[in-house]
Amino acid sequence: MHDRPLLVGSLIVVLAASGFGILGPLARFAYDAGLDPLTFVAWRAIFGLLLIVAIVAVRVGRGTRLVNPFALPVADRVGIVAVGLAGLGLNVAMFFAFDLTSIAIALLAFYTYPAFVAVAAAALGHERLDSLRITALTLAIGGMVLVVGGGLLSGGQVTVHPLGVLLGLAAAGGQTVFVTGSRTRFRTVPSEQAMAWIIAITAVGCAGLAIATGGPFGIVFQRSDALAFAVIAGFVGAGIPSTLFLIGIRAIGGTRAGILMLFEPLVGVTLAALLLHEALTPLQALGGAAILAAAMLIQLGTTTEERIEPAGVPSAERG
Repeated sequence: MHDRPLLVGSLIVVLAASGFGILGPLARFAYDAGLDPLTFVAWRAIFGLLLIVAIVAVRVGRGTRLVNPFALPVADRVGIVAVGLAGLGLNVAMFFAFDLTSIAIALLAFYTYPAFVAVAAAALGHERLDSLRITALTLAIGGMVLVVGGGLLSGGQVTVHPLGVLLGLAAAGGQTVFVTGSRTRFRTVPSEQAMAWIIAITAVGCAGLAIATGGPFGIVFQRSDALAFAVIAGFVGAGIPSTLFLIGIRAIGGTRAGILMLFEPLVGVTLAALLLHEALTPLQALGGAAILAAAMLIQLGTTTEERIEPAGVPSAERG
């Protein structure tokens, strides 16, 4: 039966989206503690990597095979590097997009990626882009526009910079590469091991950029609150959700995962309302309802003939 793997995989992706969704409000607290955006991303990746390495060690101790990435086929090695660079690129692109244009505008550009993922999956023959998926995708993206756009209409100055929008779209392209590559390459590598290599590229790259640009990289050694926010972001907002996201992509495919990841802005906006006292507008509530409707609709899209899980997923990850 495919119902259980689809449901479990969907819940895994929603959990991943929820983890990523805390980053907006958490970043606000981290900036108040002395971090800047690029340094925040760097330390988030570093602490996320430490957690994933610990998970790898525990699973290897329980019998999971430790895969040597250098012994993989060339295509899989290239895939890991490509996905890692895509992750690094999307983080850097979003950082500069946030610096040039309003955050909501950058997010509107970035969250076009589920549509890109769906088109890529259909073009490559990995998934069907049927009417149900198109309807769910339209609902989800429309809901995301209402969630983010509702904040824009609630007041405040809006800055639209063409380069900022292009960088947001570039980040969407990076996420598309991440999702598509993770779905089709290095599938014999357990998710936590693959994510360790992928996030290591982001950690090294962003740390190097933060230091090179003179960012407050050492602030975590000087202020306990900065360290605490970096650790929380790394564990809850990087290590755990990144690994869950990869497991989810492998379990339910890129199109479904991309649609369900639109829970991320919904979680972020809700937390901002609760923790930062930012008003939740009726438009945002309507957008949230649309995203939830899309999530329920996408659960109906599996037939008994459709294969949900790719053949190369290690058996230890199967539900």
